This record gives sequence, C-alpha cells and structure tokens, in this order.
Amino acid sequence: MTGDIRIEIAHSLTVDERRQIEALLPQLSSTIAFDPDRLQAMLDVPGVELFLALDEKEVVGMATLATFPLVTGWRGIVEDVVVDHERRGRGVARRLLEAIIDESARLRLRTLDLTSRPSRASAIRLYESLGFERRETNAMRFVPRQA
Repeated sequence: MTGDIRIEIAHSLTVDERRQIEALLPQLSSTIAFDPDRLQAMLDVPGVELFLALDEKEVVGMATLATFPLVTGWRGIVEDVVVDHERRGRGVARRLLEAIIDESARLRLRTLDLTSRPSRASAIRLYESLGFERRETNAMRFVPRQA
C-alpha cells in the first residue's frame, strides 16, 4: 500500500518540492493562497517541522508539527495534514501521523493536539485509531483585524 512512500522532515525544499506543496495546498484549504515566503519562514522557525510524504521525488502528502514550551510542559500541535486526493485511502496520512507521534515521543512532549472539522469522519476515525481522543472543550478562535 505505502511501501514506496517515505516520510521525511524537510529542512530545505527544492524548487520542485515547493511547486508540489503549492499544488497540495488547495486540497487542504480553498481559502489560503500559497506564499513561498511564509513556507520558508516556517522552515526557518525552531520548533516547527514540516513532514513530507514522498513517493520517489513526488510530494504526495504533508503535515506540520509545531512544538512549544508552556509552564505545564512541552506541547505539540499537528496542523495542515493533507494527502493528494489520488493517494488517499492508502495509508499515507497514517504514515505521516505515525512519524509525528514518534517525533513527539522523542521530544518528550506532554501532549499532542489536533483539530478536525466534524464533517471529516474518515480523518477523525484515523486520528482515533492512532490514539487521539476527543476532548470536552469549547474551542474558540479570535481573528485579529489586519492593519
């Protein structure tokens, strides 16, 4: 199923990998525009790791792990999990998340959080099968006005 897929943490990206990430982005969000400067800033920030699922040299999926210290311990958040629509259902997302879980154990994170829209039933089943648990919470968001 995913034998040829390898998972890597990207420390730098080729021009081709950037182009492939740009092509994946609309499958993650239809409202976010690709910004190469933002992508490079993400790669440059300590505590943020971009995990790539690669088939040969083709980026077929990605996910981000952001880690940070709090008074209560080191925490992690998983963001931007996306697999190319032609590769879904083949275990690629599972491989990405397993790599992130392994990294979170290596980093000795106290918790690893992620959120998912309720409509993403198959993704939620995947997360739960990997040990993520639903939490009783009132997730809230504030969107600052742009100056």
